[in-house]
Amino acid sequence: MEFTCKDFKVGKCEGEKLVDGETMPLVLRPAAGGTADVAALLVALRENKDWFEQMIIKNSAVLLRGFDVKNAEEFNEIVDAFGWDDILYVGPAPRSHVYKRVWTANEGPLSEFIYYHHEMVLVSLPNIKECPNKVILFCETPPPEGGETPFVPSFRVTERMLEEFPDMVEELDKKGLKYTFTALSKNDTSSMRGRGWEDAFGKSDRAEAESRAKALGMEMEWLPNGGVKTILGPRSLTKVFDGRKGRRMWFNTVVGMHDKELSSATMADGEEIPVEVVKRCEEIIEEESIQFKWQKGDVLFLDNLALLHGRRPSLPPRRVLVATCK
Repeated sequence: MEFTCKDFKVGKCEGEKLVDGETMPLVLRPAAGGTADVAALLVALRENKDWFEQMIIKNSAVLLRGFDVKNAEEFNEIVDAFGWDDILYVGPAPRSHVYKRVWTANEGPLSEFIYYHHEMVLVSLPNIKECPNKVILFCETPPPEGGETPFVPSFRVTERMLEEFPDMVEELDKKGLKYTFTALSKNDTSSMRGRGWEDAFGKSDRAEAESRAKALGMEMEWLPNGGVKTILGPRSLTKVFDGRKGRRMWFNTVVGMHDKELSSATMADGEEIPVEVVKRCEEIIEEESIQFKWQKGDVLFLDNLALLHGRRPSLPPRRVLVATCK
């Protein structure tokens, strides 16, 4: 699909890559002679909604740059322009509500690396009702150093893992995966996974939290310290989604949860995943990563069904806001 839209021009950013013939991220700037402000951007987005969504699927990542987006209110207007359904975040990351559809991104310590993941991959049901199709990020305060949001074309991980571990990949896909995660009793913002179960499930009553967990395909075990152990599975290793060239996405969080302090990842039958397989997958994911330096006012659209994403360690201050949508 050729680029054809009079309201935008294609730009460039340091770190972009050409992957299977597509530039990631696709950088869109104000058209020549156009107005570089949010009002003009909103008009352009409303008039080109279908085309813009096609660009997100085609290039997996689209970066709006140069439109002088200033705050959460303007970011919310950009998200609203498309009319996509909102998806309420469920997961361990500590977050705070900012404005309407806008939340803070993970508020865990900036000194730590947030590992690559598909947003809410663990709570996605087979029909993907709960998993957002799009993760939209807005840079309100760019960090002085670090703090990039690297992302990875998920299909490239599957391709390379199949080249090196074909039998193991097929066994994992056939059996499925089982994950466990321990949620605290109260929020702990000193941890990247410090969201308490009450906040995570949006329920203060245990019975209501159990009902919510069951709806998300989780089992729960209450712990003596007031926390809860969640058990998820079986979950797929890879998935194929409509409209994405039949690509087999590495739609899991094995590396991020395998043999960690608060989490585990095994085959669904309880058999351990070989450490050397997990380690090599971690290396492949990093080798395939793409990143750019945030600039104030950047708005990044990620196809959550096609990309893993994370966060590099950062010097403060850094403020990136997020919305998750169908």
